[in-house]
Amino acid sequence: MWPTPDAPQLGSFVRDQVDALRRRGDVEVDLLRFRPGPRAFAGALAGARRRSRGRPYDVVHAHFGLSAWPALAARRGPVVVTLHGNDLFHPRTNRVTRAALPFCALPAAVSRAFSRNLPGAGEWRRVAVLPVGIALDRFRPISRREARLHLGLDPDGPYLLLPHDPARPLKRADRAREAAGDVPLLTMGRVAPDEVPYWINAANAVLVPSQDEGFGLAVIEALACGVPAFGTPVGIHPVALAGIEGAFCGPWDRETWRAAVRPHLEAEDPRVDGRARAELFSSDRMAARVVEAWRDVVAAAQKPRNRRGVNRGGPAYTRRSGGSRQHAAGQP
Repeated sequence: MWPTPDAPQLGSFVRDQVDALRRRGDVEVDLLRFRPGPRAFAGALAGARRRSRGRPYDVVHAHFGLSAWPALAARRGPVVVTLHGNDLFHPRTNRVTRAALPFCALPAAVSRAFSRNLPGAGEWRRVAVLPVGIALDRFRPISRREARLHLGLDPDGPYLLLPHDPARPLKRADRAREAAGDVPLLTMGRVAPDEVPYWINAANAVLVPSQDEGFGLAVIEALACGVPAFGTPVGIHPVALAGIEGAFCGPWDRETWRAAVRPHLEAEDPRVDGRARAELFSSDRMAARVVEAWRDVVAAAQKPRNRRGVNRGGPAYTRRSGGSRQHAAGQP
């Protein structure tokens, strides 16, 4: 794959997926990572050609829309591109990403809700839903006192957490601050992946009042840690939080959110039973979906083509057993 570690959150998610794919044993995955920016794309293209030494891959999988372009230019195999959010939410990256999609063998979105932003989804073009998933061995319950002492926080709290960089406008740090009121609000920017579970477990509750989400892994990470999660009804939030006692999913309203958060601030160590829900979105489960999509792409590429270069009989979704060699790419 070509994920990029220079954006800690997206980079860690993709690395978790790569690890899950390699654990399977039925696919080989080459990994190429590169930094964001125009110069890095040129380097990524050269790196992809050098890495493969002219050998084709069964599939080249790019993460984040802009990465589709070096993946396509390398001409090493059919390209799958997973879109994560800002590649379509941001006006500039939206235009560049949409221009690449007609040349990709399969566009994918990280959630069904987000897939509706892709042109032709569900109408004249197949769009896969391929979340990256979370590493359950990393996101686990940790004693709140242990987590706070590890981070140098007051062990008696209380604290709330916005699990994002407040500079990202769609995450709506302003709403989180309103919901927190006088309670200290922790935020995360470039936090190392191994440190993220400590920040989650240190909080009485995790607030994700986003304006929009491609997927919304933050609430699932909180559930995996047993920490109450609050989210607006965007991305995967309605599905992930439904029916979890102590969790909350609802439109943004300051007083409603404050009232819902209050019991968790008054409890000594508020926890929710969310581990089973989080397991539905594990990196291993999501890797299985990725491999199935790859096999569909390989099967479609092997179908006979007519004079116009179109597969006879349309796209193939046939499963194919056995291992295959894959390459993937990504830039946050």
